[in-house]
Amino acid sequence: MTPRTISILLLLLYPTLVAAQSVFAAASLSSALSELATHYKGMHLSVASSSTLAKQIAAGAPADIYFSANAEWMNYLQTRQHIEQDTRVDLLGNALVVIAPRKEPFAVRWARDFDFASAFAGRLALGDPDHVPAGQYARQTLGKLGWWSALKNRIAPAPDVRAALVYVERGECAAGLVYATDAAQSDRVVTLATVPDSLHRPIVYPAAIVKGRANAQTRNLLAFFSSETATVIFRKHGFTFLGDQRVQR
Repeated sequence: MTPRTISILLLLLYPTLVAAQSVFAAASLSSALSELATHYKGMHLSVASSSTLAKQIAAGAPADIYFSANAEWMNYLQTRQHIEQDTRVDLLGNALVVIAPRKEPFAVRWARDFDFASAFAGRLALGDPDHVPAGQYARQTLGKLGWWSALKNRIAPAPDVRAALVYVERGECAAGLVYATDAAQSDRVVTLATVPDSLHRPIVYPAAIVKGRANAQTRNLLAFFSSETATVIFRKHGFTFLGDQRVQR
């Protein structure tokens, strides 16, 4: 048994020894991390869009670990020296899907000659593509297929991907592009199709310790995200586990 494993086990067995650790995490991670928090006492979650959290950390918010839904917002913090670079790891992957209200499905075909804009009436819910990772992946997809220009005036930009899901659940939008993990949490929407990975940049969730917060407890919590317990829970929630992949930049 490695020293890191022993440390994690001690923290799990003796949670009163653990000071609260603040994890700023992308909204799409909220369900999985909430379940993980029941296995690791002292983990305090703050969830929002990756962009919102990155800007809060840059402004001095007291986060210990940042868990982003894309590399760009982690890069934003890294170039400004707001994370401990040697702790940065790519942990998870996800997929993008098209959803609709459960009683209003329609066909989708991934081809430039498919008229996606005419396949449904009403608005298309996305995370705001100006700053929300899920929305940025969605805009890349629509742009690569030549569908963006016909749809850009029908976009309902949401503050995060969970909000985009809610727009479709409520019937406020006739369709949405969200993460597969979020769509799977709802019985009020139907998943129509999974977006091919070739249509957008790789969906990767990096995590890192915030600058000045590296200590035994934060390192153990970051290590816990790669543990067997965490792997099982992340996969249960639909994420692809990438492993403890160190990022050299």
